[in-house]
Amino acid sequence: MAVKIRLARRGRKKAAMYDIVVADSRSPRDGRFIEKLGTYNPLTNPASINFNLDKAFDWVMKGAEPTDTVRAMLSYRGILYKKHLQIGVNKGALTQEAADAKFEEWTANKEAKITGKKESLSQKKADAKKAALAAEAKVNADRAAAIAKKNAPAPVAEATTEEAGEETPAATEGEATEETEA
Repeated sequence: MAVKIRLARRGRKKAAMYDIVVADSRSPRDGRFIEKLGTYNPLTNPASINFNLDKAFDWVMKGAEPTDTVRAMLSYRGILYKKHLQIGVNKGALTQEAADAKFEEWTANKEAKITGKKESLSQKKADAKKAALAAEAKVNADRAAAIAKKNAPAPVAEATTEEAGEETPAATEGEATEETEA
């Protein structure tokens, strides 16, 4: 019997989540399985991969073949690297303590990378929000200035009519003097 580590789909339409399961290769995708190892949610950024590392390592060491997607997840979490180190220990190339130290160092580096990515994504999101708020504030200020200009007080227009009224008699007097001189 060939055993595979694969994904079993669940969730609603266009909002898929997956279970990481160990199943007989002849059983259907969402059918019978031997053991559930964890879950995978591709909708989050970065994708959420939660599974029992010890159980997955045991199944990989027993010879269970992961599918391509699950192989990428196992590699991402370091299970395949741990298998590589364990095979080295079994052959006598290195000690168990050295293998464990190498794996712990790799795990710490990987966690730092994941944390850095999450922080950079949240920083980008915050920067985009600040830029959007600044642009919105500028648009609001421009609108307020346009409305203030449109609703400018009428006394400015009355002052021009008063000045024009004062100039009119002077102009009529000047016209009258020009007519008398001519």
